[in-house]
Amino acid sequence: MGEEAGRSSSSSGADCQLDVTGGPTIIDFHCHVASGMCFPPSFSAGVVDNALAALHARGVPMPRAKVAGMHEATLDDPLCDRLVAEMDDAGIAEAVLLLPDFTYALRDSTHTIEELIAHHRTVRDRHPGRFRVFVGVDPRWGADGLALFENAILQHGFDGMKLYPPCGYRLSDKILYPFYDLCSTYGLPVLSHIGATSPALEAEPAQPIFVDRAAKDFPDVDFVLAHGSVNYVEECAMLCNSRPNIHVDVSGYEAGGVAGVAKLFGLGLHHKVLFATDWPIFRMQGRQASFVERLTTEGAFPETMTDRERDLFFHGNARRLLSKKRVPAPTPTP
Repeated sequence: MGEEAGRSSSSSGADCQLDVTGGPTIIDFHCHVASGMCFPPSFSAGVVDNALAALHARGVPMPRAKVAGMHEATLDDPLCDRLVAEMDDAGIAEAVLLLPDFTYALRDSTHTIEELIAHHRTVRDRHPGRFRVFVGVDPRWGADGLALFENAILQHGFDGMKLYPPCGYRLSDKILYPFYDLCSTYGLPVLSHIGATSPALEAEPAQPIFVDRAAKDFPDVDFVLAHGSVNYVEECAMLCNSRPNIHVDVSGYEAGGVAGVAKLFGLGLHHKVLFATDWPIFRMQGRQASFVERLTTEGAFPETMTDRERDLFFHGNARRLLSKKRVPAPTPTP
């Protein structure tokens, strides 16, 4: 990886602010590094099992090895070069790279969370101005995990926290409160997966209602519920209306359709909804540009939606959340 990591992206920090398509400037609030190092074998095996079950139910039997190979082929962009190229095509100026910590719950993880943090800094530095990083640290790592999280913020310059409750904790568990204290101190948002995931993990802890107590106890921390236009849409809308610091991203609409996105807009939640794609999860369904286009062609935007409200969705809400960060610049890489 050393030689590749030494090369820089062709896109500069200034270029990333350009509108490359003639459409809106966009911030994608939910992406991942497309590499098997980020997803333990048991996690990926569960994804393949679900895909096989769906194919067989539709009368399309397929060898497991072929489905596993197709899944593995979506994880071939460890330095995010292809992602940046697709972002350019789609008019996506910036993306948030999310680093969930599976290493506590899934002990077959091939890399430590420390190694994954270092890799995400390499990717971020390779493509200046294109990526923010939200770091995940399982709260059950205790004081060591808390120190690791703070170091990722102060030394690496990461921009928020990524939580994955299916690993076995709830968003309002008190074990998370020291992390929320740091997010409050440094002005960082917290983004959490909600809903089902790989069958290697649990769905029950990932219900959106479990954020309510934490959002009440930390009113100056912004909480973002991922997949909120697909999973528990009505509950997410209720929470957004109830608490000023709860938001949703729409990642997953590529598979679930845009009806949930339109519903959130129809409820007047333009100031709470963030554009997101969950790259590389839906790579076999299309490219980033096609996902942006589908929002218009499939009717996600109500006729009454103003240009300003659409801008909030595509980038304004994300910029507002990301602008609250209050930490010094990271230490330069030697």
